[in-house]
Amino acid sequence: MRFGLALPHYDTSLSGSPASFKGVAAVAARAEAAGFDSLWISDHLFLDWSKYGGPPDKQGSLEAWTTLAALAGVTSRVRLGTLTLCNDLRNPALLAKMAATLDLLCAGRLELGLGAGWYAPEYTAAGIELDEPGVRIARVGEAASVVARLLDGEELTHHGRFYDIDGAICRPGPHQTPRPAIWIGGKGDYLLKMVARHADGWNFSWLGDTETYRQRLEVCEHICESEGRERPLRRSVGAYVLAGSDDADVARRFERLVSVTPPGVLSEASGAGAVSFESFRATRVAGTVAEVTDRFGELAALGVEEVIVTLGALPFQLSDVEDIDLLGAEVLPALRG
Repeated sequence: MRFGLALPHYDTSLSGSPASFKGVAAVAARAEAAGFDSLWISDHLFLDWSKYGGPPDKQGSLEAWTTLAALAGVTSRVRLGTLTLCNDLRNPALLAKMAATLDLLCAGRLELGLGAGWYAPEYTAAGIELDEPGVRIARVGEAASVVARLLDGEELTHHGRFYDIDGAICRPGPHQTPRPAIWIGGKGDYLLKMVARHADGWNFSWLGDTETYRQRLEVCEHICESEGRERPLRRSVGAYVLAGSDDADVARRFERLVSVTPPGVLSEASGAGAVSFESFRATRVAGTVAEVTDRFGELAALGVEEVIVTLGALPFQLSDVEDIDLLGAEVLPALRG
C-alpha cells in the first residue's frame, strides 16, 4: 500500500495559518523525507467550511496547477497529484496540454485526478453556470476521454455532447509511458459509470467507516462488469487520520487539532463544547498507531492501493507537522513490512 499526503493549501489549513507556498513547500519536503509516496492538491478558487459545520468565511487557496509546477522543482521522488480538478474550470484540450507539460517538469511523477465540480460560490465568482449533477458528471466523463486520447498522442477531432475539438494535439507528450493515470473521484452510481467507462482509477474521499466503502466498492465492481470493462480499475481512498503512539499521545494530538480547527467543525461556534474523541473517531481513522494500522490493513484487503491522508478534521488540513513524522516512522513501515 502507498501513502499520499493532502497538502494544506487553504487559509487555516496549516495549524491555523494563512495559505502560503512557503508553508506548502516545507510540508512537502517533510513528507518526502518521512517516506510518503505522493502529495496531493485540490482545486478551488476559494472555499469555505460551512459544509463541514464551520464558518462561511471564504478561505483563500493556492491554485492547483501552478502549485504543483512549483512543487515539481522542490521535490525529487514523490508523485504529485490532483484530488481532484474541477473539470468545468478548464477545457480538456488545454488540460491535456497542462498535464503533459507538468509531467515533463516532474520527470513522470504526475497523477491526474478529475472531478465533476460542486462548489456553487466559485462557479458564480468565475461566471460559469453550475449545471445539475448529472450533466456535470457526464461532462467529466467525456473530458476524461478527451484528455486520455490526447495524452496517448492522438491528433484529435472530437464532436461530443459537450466538447467540439478539431485537430487538437498534445506535443511534446508526457514523460510517462504509458501516459499519466487518470483518476475520477466520487461516490454515486452515475459517477461510477463514468469511472468504469473512462478512468484508470477511482478515488473515494473522504472515508468514514470501512463498511460504507465496501458497499460502494461492490457497486463499483458491478457497474464495471455491466459496462464491459476488462482492464483492472485502480483504487485509492482519501481519509482523515489522527494517530498517536499511545492513548495519552492520541488525546494530546486530538486536543491540539481541536485548538487549530475553525469553530463549529469540532466545537461550538463559540469555541466551547468540543466534540468527544469517540464522536470524532466514528467517522475518521483515529487511534493508536496499532489501531490506525489495522484500519489501513482493512482497506488493503479490499484492494486499495493508496491511501491519501488528511492529518486533520477538514480536507487538506494539517494539525501539526509532527503528525507527518509519526506516520512516516511508525505507520508506513508497519504496513509496508
